[in-house]
Order: sequence, then structure tokens, then C-alpha cells
Amino acid sequence: MKLLAIDCAASLCAACVYDAAAGNELGRQVLDLGKGHAEHLIAVIEAALSAGGIGYRELDAIAVSIGPGSFTGLRVGVSTARGLALALKIPAIGVTTLEALAAEAATIFRGRAVLAALDAGREEIHAALYDKALVETYGPAVTNLAAATAMAERTNAVLAGTAARQIATEAGRAFDIGPLGSTADIATYARLAAAKGPGERPKPLYLRGADAKPQAGFILPRQDPNGKQP
Repeated sequence: MKLLAIDCAASLCAACVYDAAAGNELGRQVLDLGKGHAEHLIAVIEAALSAGGIGYRELDAIAVSIGPGSFTGLRVGVSTARGLALALKIPAIGVTTLEALAAEAATIFRGRAVLAALDAGREEIHAALYDKALVETYGPAVTNLAAATAMAERTNAVLAGTAARQIATEAGRAFDIGPLGSTADIATYARLAAAKGPGERPKPLYLRGADAKPQAGFILPRQDPNGKQP
């Protein structure tokens, strides 16, 4: 099975082609954009396909990071994955950023529980806990530093993600720490999606609402069919 993996969850706009049968990455393209994923994603995908030496019709599945992460980036990545899957009549498979970070930590610290935690701002942490078999036992959920620290101490978990050092500092002791990024390597998403196989159509994992919200003073009043305001 050959998969195209897409990740727009954070600052990266990334794609790779992965041969699941051989366990090999065939080609990739990664841009560190910050913003502007919508304008660049198709070109990034086509560059990855070109590097892999295959076309769209040779793909068997689409993998995509579904968050938590950038509200806009997730929407761009997931909608593109679903659109391609529909056009090509192949499955789209979602993988969370937290499980991808945990999987990378587990390759370094085998046989250990992993707490993947991302600093979400506003004194919030997006977290998920995985046991030594990488089975999710908590989350993904919004929590705070104190609660995340208590969970890490109780389980003696390996820490991963952008909030890992905050948790270790709050605990006042050393922890084993894995990847510290806001997202995982693009090939990790492909590998995890291949292991999962088809399931429900992916949708963005938003653990809190969008920052941009309509201002009440600019909402126009509704009118009834006769033109009268309620």
C-alpha cells in the first residue's frame, strides 16, 4: 500500500509518499511556512509525489494530521485529504498530532507510557496519555499545567511535545523527554495511518473554539418574510 501523508497542523506544510509494504519513505517535501498552507499545499504534495516517482492514481490511501494544532492549518489539511480521497476513491485516514509525537517518543523509550502535551496558550495544555503499548488511556483533552504534571508524576511517563519542559519544571524533577515539537515527522503520520487502516472520515480535532469570533455589534438582525424585524 502506498500512502500520501499530509501535515498542516503547525508551522510546517509537509507531505510524503510512503510504501507501507516495504516500510520505506519514497519522497517528501516540507516547507516551514508559519501561515499560508492553503496557497502552498498542492505544490508541496506534487513535489512529494514527483520525488517518490508516482502519480495520484497509484496511491492507495491518504494520511492526514488532524490536530490538535492550528485551526486554519488543520482545516486546510483535512479538507485537502478528504477531497483527494473522494476524487481518487481511496480512504483518508486521520492521525492526531499527540499520537504521532507519542509514537516518536516510544521509538526512543521503548516499553514506557508517554504523555504527549502541547502548550495551547491561555494557560491551557492539550494532552493525551498512552500506555506502554501506545494505547490511549486519557484524552486528547484540554487540561492545565498542574493536572498534566500530576498525571506525569503518577505514571512516570516519558514527556513529548511543546509543553514537556514546562511539566518537568513544574514537577521539579527530571523526566525522560522525547520530541519537543508541535508536530511529528511527516513519515510518522504515514506509518501510523498504514497501521490503522481505513475508518471514519477524518475531521479536525479542535479542543477549543476558533480565536476569531463574530462581534455581537456587527451581527445584523434577522428579518421575517414580510420584511419585519423580530
